[in-house]
Amino acid sequence: MGRTRVKTKKTIASSASQKELPSVDSLLAKAQLLVTQCDYDLAQKFAHRVLERAPSNADAKELLGVTQLENGQLEEARKTFQSLLPPAPDAPNPPPPSAHLYLAQLSDEDPHLALKHYEAAVGILHGQLKGKEKARGEYAGESELDVRRNIVRVLVAMVEIWMAPTYDLCFDPKAEETCEALLKTAFETDSDNVEALICLSSFRLSQQRPDEAKDSAMKAWVAWKDVEEDDANVPPIPTRLELTKRFIELSEYSSALLVLQGIIASDDQEVEAWYLEGWCFFLMAEQAKETDVKIDDLSWEELAKDARDCLGKLHTIQEHPDDRLLEHTAELVGQLDLLGIKSSPADDDEDVGTDEGWEDEESDEDIEMN
Repeated sequence: MGRTRVKTKKTIASSASQKELPSVDSLLAKAQLLVTQCDYDLAQKFAHRVLERAPSNADAKELLGVTQLENGQLEEARKTFQSLLPPAPDAPNPPPPSAHLYLAQLSDEDPHLALKHYEAAVGILHGQLKGKEKARGEYAGESELDVRRNIVRVLVAMVEIWMAPTYDLCFDPKAEETCEALLKTAFETDSDNVEALICLSSFRLSQQRPDEAKDSAMKAWVAWKDVEEDDANVPPIPTRLELTKRFIELSEYSSALLVLQGIIASDDQEVEAWYLEGWCFFLMAEQAKETDVKIDDLSWEELAKDARDCLGKLHTIQEHPDDRLLEHTAELVGQLDLLGIKSSPADDDEDVGTDEGWEDEESDEDIEMN
């Protein structure tokens, strides 16, 4: 009978530490959770821990790139996402479409490169749709409808690059034809896609075809205008803000205000919503003043005061990613001040731009009709 080896304290401690070592999956899950919580510094540490143990882990690389992007480490993020694409060693096959999408966003100074990345992402997503390629990273486990919506989102981004006045592409003789083709593909992929309809509305406006632009905007709204705010068919806030802008451009102010009411009901801290509501009321006040005709039974002074109240909610904000928004807000407030329009008193019971205000108006109308 052999001699039994007695475990030393050092061996026991080593065994215990190995048992307590978290798995790569648990570290990855923790990093993903931290990203959703916007704790990018700590998420980055967890992503690094995964890569120390599994250097070729594509999900960890993608998460690392996201944290670098959110922390303003743009060159590091670019290198990380490029490591997910051929001919980089250990690049997955096929690569995650998100790597191309992030690199497209990082190529804002080179629209041609951005378009190449978007085209590559569409190709990969089409492969997922046909079942030829496995979804990876943030696209893993998505339904066919989700994949179709992702494809349309990328096609819309491509149209926006072609239409952007900041690039020379909008002057290219092929620009209009290319945008038509991209939008055609978008509707073939998802026939009633709200983002595609909003994009089409913008495109038709650029072509000086306002009636068709209005039809597209209204069609984008009609699918969810009468459902509850928490309904799955209601688009995310950024999409609804874009629709609001189209309505304002088309002078469809009542529709714009109704969309904005829903946004503010969901998030009353949404700065751009308050700005757009103030801008909408300002334009309505201008129209009422020029025509000397009330709008929705409101005089130009009442509409101007509503504009002042909305804009006053963000006039004190000193920092915002969109400097032009703050500059325009200050300009509008200045114009209203010159007209003698001041904000409502702080203890005023009127709830400008809120559901309560609209409900009170409806109640008053019901009483008058009765």
